[in-house]
Amino acid sequence: MQTLDLEKARFNMVEQQVRPWDVLDQTVLDLLLVVRRENFVPPQYRALAFSDMEIPLRFDGTDTGEAMWAPKMEARVLQELAIKRHETALEIGTGSGFFSALLAHKAQQVVSIEIDPSLHRFGASNLERAGIHNVRLELGDGSRGWAGRAPYNVIVVTGSLPVVPTALRNQLKLGGRLAAVVGSDPVMSAEIITRVSETSFDTTKLFETRVRPLRNAERPSSFRF
Repeated sequence: MQTLDLEKARFNMVEQQVRPWDVLDQTVLDLLLVVRRENFVPPQYRALAFSDMEIPLRFDGTDTGEAMWAPKMEARVLQELAIKRHETALEIGTGSGFFSALLAHKAQQVVSIEIDPSLHRFGASNLERAGIHNVRLELGDGSRGWAGRAPYNVIVVTGSLPVVPTALRNQLKLGGRLAAVVGSDPVMSAEIITRVSETSFDTTKLFETRVRPLRNAERPSSFRF
């Protein structure tokens, strides 16, 4: 795809997919024009970089079973988190590194955890090539958060959770926000959970969606009384 076509596709993504999804924060819209999404997708999907779809993270003949969120979902979640420049963010599931890059432009520091070694390498190389240096990448299981660097102002979980672990909520600072897709097929919703005191949290449901489950996610108790 030639440069002019790329820029037209990027502009159309913002105007035809993202803005109609109630993403009106100009800083978020501008960011999507600056961070080059096509450089974060697997090479064989480069032509689909601006399509209204999840993009499978398959490369080097391997299907990781993971996928990039659709652009409008990335933008809407980023907007609703309302990240301030002095804040720290935890991302659980680095994937391609694209959402890590968006977070990095908003936050002071991002810690991003990836359980899959091939995705960890892929995300790291994409972020390095993009010249982004305020993302600390860790290889490990973030399904219960990443307590060693807690607490955080913002936590984003890029795979769905049947339930939100208490351990994850408790890694939020007071006033901190957690973005996650909560539920199980076929009913899931994107939510923002805000810590309003040491012991209480407010939940705002944004929209219904379906994304792939986070590996090793906590399951609801099967006990019945």
